Amino acid sequence: MQIGIDLGATKIESVLLDQNGSEVLRERNITPKNYKETIISISNIVRNIEKKFNKKFSVGICHPGSTISETGLIKNSNNSTWMNNKPFQKDISNELNRIIYCENDANCFALSEATDGSASHYKIVFGIILGSGCGGGLVIDKKIISGSNGLSGEWGHNPLPYYGNLNDEDVNLGEGTLVKNINLEKFISGKGLEDLYFEKKNKRKSTKEIFSDALNNEEFINNFYNRLSRSLSILVNTIDPDVIVFGGGVSNEIKDLNLVKKMTANFSGNLNIKTSFIKPKYGDASGVRGAAILSRKNSI
Repeated sequence: MQIGIDLGATKIESVLLDQNGSEVLRERNITPKNYKETIISISNIVRNIEKKFNKKFSVGICHPGSTISETGLIKNSNNSTWMNNKPFQKDISNELNRIIYCENDANCFALSEATDGSASHYKIVFGIILGSGCGGGLVIDKKIISGSNGLSGEWGHNPLPYYGNLNDEDVNLGEGTLVKNINLEKFISGKGLEDLYFEKKNKRKSTKEIFSDALNNEEFINNFYNRLSRSLSILVNTIDPDVIVFGGGVSNEIKDLNLVKKMTANFSGNLNIKTSFIKPKYGDASGVRGAAILSRKNSI
């Protein structure tokens, strides 16, 4: 059996899977807001699970941000900033006195769905997480592809594709514009959408509230679909995946993936794309399951 842990900005979710991928145990704890306490909390979770079963298990952890291969330090952990510039895998492995397998949360999401989820019969799987941020993971032949810089799948850091004829008033490409101010996260993540909505209407609403009031927010929601489709056209034209799996809270609000696919095809210049657009089998549990699967694959 394997322990999987999903380290989020607000919660730490843990799961114990048997060799068939069935859940034996699931727990949820609050995430501490500093690095040292996070290490201690995760270690205690692992020890408590192992104490219940009187056995040690392999452990996989998915976390926000990516790892710099040369230094082992975390970077781009935007919603858990206390993780940045920390040797997380080294520290948690030392604390538990064994090798702990760590990976970006979106990569684990994609691995879970590619292994025994809704994308299990596809070869090239791209998993996207549209939540508070905008992440992605690439899995080929059920193996995570991290890339030479550990940035494979980090499509949310790309600038929003811009077409002058669309008159996208939210994108100011004047001299001195910073790429981080026009990246995809600003336009299609939950936090980005809520901030844009506040700028437009001077009202603070959650993503769920915005989409629930579709009649009064039709133009805003249509702009979201437009920008999302432009963003996905990058993936289609560069990676050309067999399938894109949509995860995260914002993805839950997307009611018509066929419409998104048609719009993406239009922006990609390939009207008959074969890429499937699907929802995940395991939903929000895919990340923690992927962490457990990660430890299984590495400990064999």
